[in-house]
Amino acid sequence: MKRMLAKWRQPGWQRVARTGLKNYVHWFWLLPALVFIVIFLVYPVVDTFRLSFMNSDSTAYIGLKNYAYVFTNSATRSALLNNVLWLSLFTLLAVGLGVLLAVLTGRVRYESAAKAFIFIPMAISFVAAAVIWKFVYAYSPEGFTQIGLVNAAGTNAGLPPIAWLVEQQIPYTGQVLPTPLHTNNFALVAVGVWMWTGFAMVILSAGLKGIPTEVIEAARVDGAGEWQIFWRIILPILSPTIAVVATTLIIQALKKFDIVWVMTAGNYNTDVVATLMYKEMFNYRDFGRAGALAVILLLVILPVMLINIRRFRSQEQAR
Repeated sequence: MKRMLAKWRQPGWQRVARTGLKNYVHWFWLLPALVFIVIFLVYPVVDTFRLSFMNSDSTAYIGLKNYAYVFTNSATRSALLNNVLWLSLFTLLAVGLGVLLAVLTGRVRYESAAKAFIFIPMAISFVAAAVIWKFVYAYSPEGFTQIGLVNAAGTNAGLPPIAWLVEQQIPYTGQVLPTPLHTNNFALVAVGVWMWTGFAMVILSAGLKGIPTEVIEAARVDGAGEWQIFWRIILPILSPTIAVVATTLIIQALKKFDIVWVMTAGNYNTDVVATLMYKEMFNYRDFGRAGALAVILLLVILPVMLINIRRFRSQEQAR
């Protein structure tokens, strides 16, 4: 024993012992985070997959029946189509307005104040914003005082009031378009665009500041107009930033819940996948169908996230 202690006290043995401990120290610090991720992220995902193949009370496996129900039931098909509307219209408008406002606010002297004013909606919680816009869209029958801003402005202009969160026909025409092209869906998307345009503007404005002024000045010297500079110089250079903002908004559109739930609770054909999943889980107590909807939502969002991660990695390698 004394000989072993004597050997360990020698510098070489102590160095080996220290090196061996160093190989495991980082795992010691990572362990709490790994345990947290496994308990609150990995396990719920795996268990949701398991529940999606079971019946309503999770007592027996029923195969793919829940997934068949999701793609054949009219309510779930309507929710999927509403998500497609959010995905396309919300992303397009928020990114388009973000680019436009980033360019315009960069050309005024009160740039900071203008950006702060446009960004204010992002400082409001989504539930609070939904409540605010519920009052903006508020409807009273014709002949009564309109407390909603939109209907008050419309009646002052001589137009009849409209129940914006209930109406499924095209206003003032009575024409009915197929799901999801209903007036109330467009009204909800407008709230999402109002909230997220400031976020898109700030990120795109930062990308715009990174464009070398020498390039733009050289284009002006060569006789290029402002419109040509925007389409042929600013937009191509800004395209990686636009892609990042667009993927972020796509993820937000796919998992949109709060605005729809607070303003309509998914009624009047405004359900999206997230609100329908909530109803299946807590209203109808059907854990199998709720799990299937959650899995579908995850599988749709996952490729978008992977594309975003790959883009970040390629940009880092390019640097």
